[in-house]
Amino acid sequence: MPATPDAPARGNRWWTLGITAIATFMLMLDLTVVNVALPDLRTALHADFNGLQWVLDAYALTLAAFLLTGGSLADRLGRKRVFMVGFALFTVASLASGAAGDILTLNLARGAQGLGAAVLFSVSPALISQEFHGRDRGTAFGVFGGVSGLAIAFGPLIGGALTTGLGWRWIFLLNVPIGVVAMVLGQLRIRESREPGAHRVDWPGLAVFSAALTLLVLGFLRGEPEGWTSPLIVSLFSGAVVLLYLFVRLERRAGAAAMLDLSLFRIRTFNGISAATFLGNAAGMSSIFIEVSYMQNVLGSSPWQAGLRFLPLTLTLFVVAAVTGSLTVRVPPRLLVGTSLTLMAAGLALVGLVDTHSTWTALLPSMIATGAGMGMFNPPRASLSIAVVEPGRAGMAAGMGETFQQVGVAVGIAAFGALFQHRVVDGFQHTAVAGQLGPQAHAAAEAVAAGAGNQVAQAAPGGIATAVADAARSAFVDGMGQVFWVCAATAAVGAVIAFLAIRRSDLHATALAGAETGAPSGAGAGVDGGVDAGADADAGDGRPSVRPAAV
Repeated sequence: MPATPDAPARGNRWWTLGITAIATFMLMLDLTVVNVALPDLRTALHADFNGLQWVLDAYALTLAAFLLTGGSLADRLGRKRVFMVGFALFTVASLASGAAGDILTLNLARGAQGLGAAVLFSVSPALISQEFHGRDRGTAFGVFGGVSGLAIAFGPLIGGALTTGLGWRWIFLLNVPIGVVAMVLGQLRIRESREPGAHRVDWPGLAVFSAALTLLVLGFLRGEPEGWTSPLIVSLFSGAVVLLYLFVRLERRAGAAAMLDLSLFRIRTFNGISAATFLGNAAGMSSIFIEVSYMQNVLGSSPWQAGLRFLPLTLTLFVVAAVTGSLTVRVPPRLLVGTSLTLMAAGLALVGLVDTHSTWTALLPSMIATGAGMGMFNPPRASLSIAVVEPGRAGMAAGMGETFQQVGVAVGIAAFGALFQHRVVDGFQHTAVAGQLGPQAHAAAEAVAAGAGNQVAQAAPGGIATAVADAARSAFVDGMGQVFWVCAATAAVGAVIAFLAIRRSDLHATALAGAETGAPSGAGAGVDGGVDAGADADAGDGRPSVRPAAV
């Protein structure tokens, strides 16, 4: 069942791609751009370590928790309308972040910014999908995926340039004029679309699902500082499980009005790309955060220098993403996704080449392989999540797909960050010089894990300062290597899942039509046997069926 656009205007599709790409670049940039500015934030706002951590966590938390909500509302209320509201919220919250006078105000604004970003990120793939078909859709999603990766990779460089040249506030304030211009263009150029005959908004489902994800992600984010077996963390995880169970019950009872069509999880390809997305983002994004810390805090790079040294990853990602976009209609998707995660796993494992005497160039093999994997992964990931359903429910499917991505980012940063902190603290405490620090050894070890190894060495008694510096560097590098092996294994598991679970025969007829000929959607039969002729028939409850073809 097709979506119903208002005022068809084929020439506007490139405007739609450009505006959604700008929105995606801005919101993904805000995941990484802040890291290099944290030292300046600590000084300017007199923030402690916990407050600084929430600068990252508040954004990641709301971004992950409200993705499905944004996609579901867009299907019912209008994708353009919801997209524009999200853009306005993101822009206003960026202004509030840049004007914040204390760390609490900044963190509240960051939470609102993440909420706006969730709406933008969940609705953008659906807007692209309604405008592009056949070969052009592959190209469009190649651009979309490449922009996401570029924002992640360029974050340290842009953050370093803004922090050094204009000050940390411009990391947020730069979003304001760009956002205003993009909103004006979006109002003029983006077409409206929604699910025909949409049912009422599933407010109970929206509330329960968002609350469940909030508790789940918050548990991972706070697990290490609070203690994984502490009453607070156990309560957060228990509450998340209970709410997710309640959500499933609510959705089954809601029938046609449910915000999430649970039949999605009967489609093997959707489950496969969701699992691969979660694992790939958990492994890949956490690696960037740790490498940025290594370059700045161990190798002594400035924010600008750290950004420049990430260019090999950035450029590789950009080129591979551009090439992959044109391959999505020619190469089986399982091969693209599986190969991309294999490259990512290899790149993460190559961090094992780094030792305590290495310069930043030891990371080059890892950066190139990881960049190639990330660039190849994003285009098919963005398109596959919505290709398993009819266009009228694209927002819901896109929201769920982006939820797996952002929950993977948040959980990966929290879980692998906690593992990294544990390995560095344990490694430093088992050095000979740690015994000479006495009761201060544990606090010193935690400071080393946070990237303050040089400060710990400077504060140590003169006779052991050099030994402390050497022990700190060794603990950091060894901990990084151990964690990256776990990240590599995680990406490899994602690759195996992709190879085994993703199949082209699960894609909806409108996604397959014209894939080989470039014909408009609906003009031809599918690939690999096509899709069941009844794919668009009613499922018996007023909703279109998403039943795939038999294999």
